[in-house]
Amino acid sequence: CGEGLTRPNPPVGAVVVRDGKVVGSGFHPAAGEPHAEIFALRQAGDLARGADLYVTLEPCNHHGRTGPCCEAVIAAGIARVFVGVADPNPIVAGSGLDRLKSASIQVETGLMEEECRWLIAPFAKHVRSGLPHVTLKAAMTLDGNIDTSTGESRWITGSASRERVHRLRNQCDAVMVGIGTVLADNPRLTTRLPVSGGRNALRIIVDSRLLTPEDAEVTRGTGDAPTLIATTMQASEEKSQRLRQLGVEVLRIEGSSDVVDLKVLMRILGQRGLQRILLEGGGILNSAALRAGIVDRVMFFLAPLVLGGRGTGVFFGTGVDFLGDAIRLSPIHLARIGDDIVIEGEVIRSCSQD
Repeated sequence: CGEGLTRPNPPVGAVVVRDGKVVGSGFHPAAGEPHAEIFALRQAGDLARGADLYVTLEPCNHHGRTGPCCEAVIAAGIARVFVGVADPNPIVAGSGLDRLKSASIQVETGLMEEECRWLIAPFAKHVRSGLPHVTLKAAMTLDGNIDTSTGESRWITGSASRERVHRLRNQCDAVMVGIGTVLADNPRLTTRLPVSGGRNALRIIVDSRLLTPEDAEVTRGTGDAPTLIATTMQASEEKSQRLRQLGVEVLRIEGSSDVVDLKVLMRILGQRGLQRILLEGGGILNSAALRAGIVDRVMFFLAPLVLGGRGTGVFFGTGVDFLGDAIRLSPIHLARIGDDIVIEGEVIRSCSQD
């Protein structure tokens, strides 16, 4: 559906329905390409006149890389438009709906609104706050461990779940881990999908002391899968230069003391246009991300395994002292993938925290 390819635009889908039958459908495939409504209208052709248009996001009413979709909808003779969610951009929100109404087109909003908001959440956060949307992903046993007491973690979840993770990487702008994960697992952090292979996201390593080995997998293939190491001002400049010669970007975060300031890092990534980050860290980085308030969505893959003893948890440290301070999620999505269960939820926070 274009997820991962549409930035800076959101992923959008549209269908044209006439007499209860779908006569046209489309989605926004990539930035600079026609929007979903245009593809749906083209497919419908003359059957669009007097028909209904269903679209996940309010049709645009401004000129960008492409013309305003509202004018195409009006010219096609659409009678009614059903919109999932209004444009979250406060500068243009509602203008598309107003334009359609001014052309005597009946407009209804809020159709499957929760699902549509979920789909465009990364775009919505970035357009409102300038910050990327962060999904904290972890795979664990039923008793909450991400590896055994000996450090073994491959593979807790099944092949179907692992393929789902690669699809997530394919959709994201960046994949982020901590130095602990690099030293323990030496991951590639690339996208490996059947047939297509997939698109590689930016690989981000949070490494406060610049301990990333120069022969680590994340320092290889930087032309196809770029790597950014976020570190502190105290990190070795000599080591920084050696990593840069390997094609790695070393980003020194100002204001960081002995650890990387994750809030500052998110501001920098947002300024670079990144909207969607997949956090695949270990307990230390996961806990730091929660404390910093940068996590927007939690995604846990639960495998039908019980270690029955001491392993490594998803988070490190004592956590909150009271249940009232616990991080709450809503809405919640549950699905079965092979033998595993995946649970996803958006972090509930006030608007002032965005």
